[in-house]
Amino acid sequence: MMNTAASLSPVLEFLRRHAPFDQMAPVHLEYMAKRLKLGFYARNEVIVGPNDGPADRFYIIKQGRVRGESPDGAEMHEGAFELMIGECFPVGALLTRRAVRIMERAAEDTFCFELEREDFDYLLSRSAVFHDFCTRRIASLLDGALRSVQANSATRVSEDSLSSPLHALLRRAPVACGPETPLHDALTRMHNERVGSIVVVDADKRPVGVFTLHDVLARVALPQRELATAISEVMTPKPFTLPSTSLAYEAALLMTQHGFGHICVADEGRLVGVLSESDLFSLQRVGLVSLSRAISEARSVDALARLELDVHKLIEQMLAQGASVSQLTQIISALNDTITRRILELVQGEMGTPSVPFTWLSFGSEGRFEQTLRTDQDNGILFITPAGRTPADVREELLPLARRVNEALDACGFPLCKGNIMASNPECCLSLEEWQARFSRWIDQGTPEHLLKSSIFFDFRPLYGDATPAETLRNWLTERVVQNSRFRRQMAQNALRNRPPLGLFRDFVVASRGKHPNTIDLKIQGVTPFVDAARLIAFTARVSETNTVARLRAAGERGAVNAADVASWAESYHYIQLLRMRTHRRQAEQGQPLTNHIDPDTLNELDRRILKEAFRQARKLQAKIALEYQL
Repeated sequence: MMNTAASLSPVLEFLRRHAPFDQMAPVHLEYMAKRLKLGFYARNEVIVGPNDGPADRFYIIKQGRVRGESPDGAEMHEGAFELMIGECFPVGALLTRRAVRIMERAAEDTFCFELEREDFDYLLSRSAVFHDFCTRRIASLLDGALRSVQANSATRVSEDSLSSPLHALLRRAPVACGPETPLHDALTRMHNERVGSIVVVDADKRPVGVFTLHDVLARVALPQRELATAISEVMTPKPFTLPSTSLAYEAALLMTQHGFGHICVADEGRLVGVLSESDLFSLQRVGLVSLSRAISEARSVDALARLELDVHKLIEQMLAQGASVSQLTQIISALNDTITRRILELVQGEMGTPSVPFTWLSFGSEGRFEQTLRTDQDNGILFITPAGRTPADVREELLPLARRVNEALDACGFPLCKGNIMASNPECCLSLEEWQARFSRWIDQGTPEHLLKSSIFFDFRPLYGDATPAETLRNWLTERVVQNSRFRRQMAQNALRNRPPLGLFRDFVVASRGKHPNTIDLKIQGVTPFVDAARLIAFTARVSETNTVARLRAAGERGAVNAADVASWAESYHYIQLLRMRTHRRQAEQGQPLTNHIDPDTLNELDRRILKEAFRQARKLQAKIALEYQL
């Protein structure tokens, strides 16, 4: 047992170089160091296996490599993975008092620090950091990575996070008045209280309207309203409200989507506070709501194009404020939605409104609310054919408008789709019956091309126009997929096509040639396995969501997948998206084209470790699909 000062020093030095030990309190780290034993395992020697009974030791790799593989050795290359210096095992088996499920074998001569289960249990109960790591393995490591990103994104970070509940951001009692209050009195109250808004409430303190300084010009000064006018005549009725337990991120998303700068906080319907954009984003030089409003009020496509740089600045600032990856991708998608809607309004202002109502659809990553800074166009049009007209006739009317919208989006930083998945393509501008016929053909025939197209088009959502036809199409599609077991099996095969790049003889399998040598593709090899598996699981569980993590969580709530597994898959997926976003941000800063390729040798130890664990979780998700469909 290592209990002398001389032997403790190098052990402590080693532990402090690796997560989570680098964050543990000195007293807990010293307790661990004193009780660690050093074990040696020759190359190909089994360290622990399923036949050894309940796990009784916690291992930390000091030198060498450990390979995890299936007990029977079948398909070892596909099922194997490697643990490197500083990594530990078998945490899950120790927590659940069971035997390990895979065989851990020394891939080369290997030294491991070993901790008896009793000492493992003691640390688990005493060290919050160690407990957090063991029970939230990926999430705990990801927290460290996010802290690093925040530190690199700003010189100081706001105390308020987008993950804070709204009640933590409320600084004062709300300023409110009744519906019959004269304008003069309301404005005087706003001036005296030094606020930019006043909430109109009924006798039960329930918000019925909001009046802001922004409304003074448009609703009072220009129309020359009398100051004796009741405020109910100039207020914005039916204000959006959120309970005080909602997160700041939810308020930010509502502000972005609807372009207003204040939101009412109400518990059980009664007003408890008001939050402004500045309350949510004290550090931002580019305001989320002001940017959204600037997009909504842009007078031309050129004006919209000039706002692209502000979107990049905003994301940088939100990273510094601690926004999570899912929050960032959804807010990017919301801003992109706002740009698209404004372009549709501008183009119709130029060309006239079509005689047939239409629904603008987004596909792919935008359809899943998962856009990063690099995104091309994937869109289409859905319409209901009026009596007396044909789909071809309606399409002929809509295609010029669609072509102009696609060109405008290109000018605003959304490149034209190389695969021509755009509303200006006649095959993407269809009636409800035509979309159903097209999807039916893909499901019935199930060729490789059909599967590829379904992986893009089946993630559709309505972005502009009446959402009802899109909901009808979604419900119809779900039932068609559920009823066709052959097609679902083909979807499963497709979900296994892109394997995470983990290798036997090194951490990652990188491209050896091509345009991006010595790199891995974070989108194809990292994101896609989760996206494809979640799509299949969602259809099977009759889940209507299109977002990848929302699909998995909804399936977990319905018992289709294990909720604990969903948490690990979600954290893994979010980390890969975070890494993509960081890569795009760095490339943009250096004036380089945005790509999804990254050289893993450029990552620090923590990022490499999380990325490996994320890829392992992708393999675990694919293994579930393979087992379920016997592939």
